[in-house]
Amino acid sequence: MNYLDEANLVFETEILGLNEVKEKINVSFSHTIESIFNAQGRCVVTGMGKSGLVGKKIAATLASTGTRSFFMHPGEAYHGDLGMIHSGDVIIAISNSGETEEIIRLIPFFKENGNKIIAMTGKVNSTLNKHSDFFLDIGVSKEACPLELAPTTSTTVTMAMGDAIAVSLMKARRFKAENFAKFHPGGSIGRKLLTRISDVMKTEDLPILQLDNSFDEILSIISHGRLGVGVIIDNGLLKGIITDGDIRRILKLEKEKALTMRAKDFGLKEPLVINQDLKIVIAENIMQEKKIINLVVVDDKNNFKGILNRYDI
Repeated sequence: MNYLDEANLVFETEILGLNEVKEKINVSFSHTIESIFNAQGRCVVTGMGKSGLVGKKIAATLASTGTRSFFMHPGEAYHGDLGMIHSGDVIIAISNSGETEEIIRLIPFFKENGNKIIAMTGKVNSTLNKHSDFFLDIGVSKEACPLELAPTTSTTVTMAMGDAIAVSLMKARRFKAENFAKFHPGGSIGRKLLTRISDVMKTEDLPILQLDNSFDEILSIISHGRLGVGVIIDNGLLKGIITDGDIRRILKLEKEKALTMRAKDFGLKEPLVINQDLKIVIAENIMQEKKIINLVVVDDKNNFKGILNRYDI
């Protein structure tokens, strides 16, 4: 058996399904977004089996992108978890057949409770769709499963529909990277967007140079600092920097002269500085744009406070 052919067939089938569902998106999708966006309560996602697993992912994506959301198991809901549902909540009910018993049994409660119901199903004439406020058609002509039994293409398009809802709501809420970071403080994205430069910059054993430091002293101080740079300070004021690259260039062009040079002879250049109160994501962007690995950190009065190294971000 050629497994590559099988894999390609699965992708082709699921891409076909995605295109099918894409063509079915209509004004009901817009009403869905408006309903969730304007809801006084939360977005509650429910579904059984594979639809439930996809529903958990959709609820998690919504929650992490600014929409208050959670997943409710329809079986557990019928045995007490309906107490979690408020009248202002919007329900996304996922059922490919639209006839899932555990979900259908919940419809009377949702109706009486005043909840808007969004049916995410593949059957236009299903019970779920008939009793819902909005219909998102996730019907596909073919599952990738060769037996047409295991939910494959249908779960893929359901996931995509959930992503479309989440992204549309992000746009509606003008959700930004900074907002995303608040819900992901433990991840690398959250760390970069929430952490300030002062939290990670180096403040001890810094390679501080004086104007009259000799060439040997410059080499020793920069080597000891292990940052590839030395910061020149005179009477507490930042005067410039000397990098490994500066030293190599001097040695290549004027080797004999270099050995007698002092820090002040290097042609002091105004260093690129950054305020300690800014977020490290800003520093990272500057480093990438300027192709540098160190930034001199200052406070609001432009006093030298430390050095931020690319590898500490």
